[in-house]
This record gives sequence, structure tokens and C-alpha cells, in this order.
Amino acid sequence: MTSAPGPSVFRPLFGRVLAGAIVGLCLFALIVSLVHDGVSAVWTVGPWLALVALAVWASYWRPQVAVDDAGVHVVNVLRTIDLPWPAIQRIDTKWALTLVTAYGKYTAWAAPAPGGIATARAASRGSTKGLPESTYGPGGSIRPGDVPSSPSGAAAAAVRRRWEELRDGGHLDDPRLEFERVPVRWHWPVIVAAPALILIGVLAAAMA
Repeated sequence: MTSAPGPSVFRPLFGRVLAGAIVGLCLFALIVSLVHDGVSAVWTVGPWLALVALAVWASYWRPQVAVDDAGVHVVNVLRTIDLPWPAIQRIDTKWALTLVTAYGKYTAWAAPAPGGIATARAASRGSTKGLPESTYGPGGSIRPGDVPSSPSGAAAAAVRRRWEELRDGGHLDDPRLEFERVPVRWHWPVIVAAPALILIGVLAAAMA
């Protein structure tokens, strides 16, 4: 039996910094509005600032890719997809980390592939040697999204490494799916809160 490494979690630092900065600005704007307009700002300005903070948190802070013994867990903006190892057939990084599975294709919001300039910078910061064998194309080439210091490349390397260990150990020779459909957990607090904040903001504007 292949020894299993500990779980790995991938979240781009830039997204967390951006989210933290924007949420901080929203809080500052709310405080300024309260000082200027009084308690009424909670209803006139508060819902819109809360909506922006929620959207940024859901889009840039929460998304992640987690790799553990059970499989790959892709946390996107509105849902979390739990992909067991037997379901994963191929790992792609053309535009972002994309897992091709028996259930379909699933793209990780938290692991985008870098652009041209970012690719050159990422490649210069880290070696492209020693990556999992399924990373390499003809002539030992790799895609820009597989550069290990990029968000997509770092997450893809972890997924490929664990997937190859299971494959080489024979654990994926006869893959059997436990679920007929891919396990999905919807982020209901976000899904419900966003339209609720819009409704409150519209009603407050109409009553002002």
C-alpha cells in the first residue's frame, strides 16, 4: 500500500490579499457613512457594501483546491465538488486546473493558469524538473499552466503526484465509483445572502 502524504491545500496569496483589502475598504466606507449619515447608513449603504464584501470573499478568499486521501476537493464560488481518486482520468492546465473525470470536467476557480508575462516570471523562479511524469509533453515540454510556481501548476503537481502514486500502486486498475453523481455541496449561505442583500438595498432606496 502506498504511504499517503498529508492533505495539501492551495489558495493563491494574491486573491486573499485582494479580498482582505477590499473587505477592509468596505468596512472603512461603512464607518465613514455612519459618521456622515448616522444610523440610516446601515440600510442605505450597508447592504451594498456587504454585497461587495460577500462577493469578494466568495470569489477570492474562500476558493481553494484540497488534496487528501479521499480525493480532490474543488472549492469554487458557489459550490464544492468532491472528486474521488477513482473518478479522475486526466489533469489539464490550459486555462486553469481542470480535472477530467468520469463525471465530467471540473475547473478550479482558485487555480488559474498564468498569462504570458506571469509564465515567464514563474518559470524563472522555479525549476520545471522533477515534476510528475504526466506533466510532460513531447520533448519534455510543459504547458504554461504547469509551471510549478503558478497557482495552477502547484495544485496540478500535487494532484498528479498523488494520482500517479495510486495508479502505479495498482489502486486505480479497476476504478469503481461509489456515487452515481459527483458529490457536490452548494454554498447556500452565499447563494441566499446575495439576493437578500440586493432586495434589502432596493427596498431601502425605495423608502428613502
